[in-house]
Amino acid sequence: MPAFKPAYLIHGDDHGRVGERRARLRALAQAQGGTLEAAATPEAAASLLSALTLSIGRRFIIVDEVESWKDAAVKEHLAGPLASMPPDTTIAFFACEEARAKAPAALHALVKAAGGDLSAEMAVKEWDLPKWVVTRAAELELTLDLVAAKALVQAVGARQARLSREIEKLAIECGPGAKLDAGAVLDRVARSSERKAWTLADALVHRDSAAATRLYLELRAQGERVESLAYWMTRRLREALGVAAQLESGASPASIASGLRMPPKAAAAFIADVRRTDATTLRSAIAAFADLEVDSRGRSALDPDTLALRTICALSAEP
Repeated sequence: MPAFKPAYLIHGDDHGRVGERRARLRALAQAQGGTLEAAATPEAAASLLSALTLSIGRRFIIVDEVESWKDAAVKEHLAGPLASMPPDTTIAFFACEEARAKAPAALHALVKAAGGDLSAEMAVKEWDLPKWVVTRAAELELTLDLVAAKALVQAVGARQARLSREIEKLAIECGPGAKLDAGAVLDRVARSSERKAWTLADALVHRDSAAATRLYLELRAQGERVESLAYWMTRRLREALGVAAQLESGASPASIASGLRMPPKAAAAFIADVRRTDATTLRSAIAAFADLEVDSRGRSALDPDTLALRTICALSAEP
């Protein structure tokens, strides 16, 4: 059974991580059969701490929206209750911070004085993510060089929670002491979203505008970034270009299929789709996605989704 402190303050601008910490505490409280209560103001939190309870087991109080509180209200309502915490009670304050919305300094001091724990969950800047990936992997006895870390960020996106899950998967799959380069990382990051992105690229190769548009919208709805989708589609199109080049040089479909990392039926279907196009068209598609990447990063004033859908429709409609 975990040992709980009387108070916690979990704060920071990594809102996903703050949410995960909240969910974990709720799950622990429910697993132990404890009482779970909630508040969102200093007054409500103080009232719960001061209330008598006949419940059995540990009592958990979860307090949200702390980033909107003021120091004066914290001192007025919580100084006394936090200084004399009731037994078998844990109160956890959660603050999803932004530029001007911060957990008040008075709450930091009161939680610390109560013997509690302060935990900052800060989002890493996007340009620092590869270094963070290397460090996080090392904590799990997995060695990634900086190039491999950059490849993982490019493939998965900038969300730390998602990156952390992918690193954990790699560590479990490869075991302690494993060393992975960029190619090994990309080969193993085989998520359902990646497979769907490849299916989207296959629809483009097949010039199926309806299927490509539907798949793109599904992937965006589940949180995939335009940049990540463009990466996977470009990778698939490059693979198709390689197949087209082999076909033009006279290689047999059977020999090409043996070199593809996919089941035989999938390889045969992929080669059949490539045979319905040509290397020039595929090179144009790859160039179009390169333009999409630049345009979506600020060269164009249009929304990235509009740019992506225009690119998809233009490519799938090419004669």
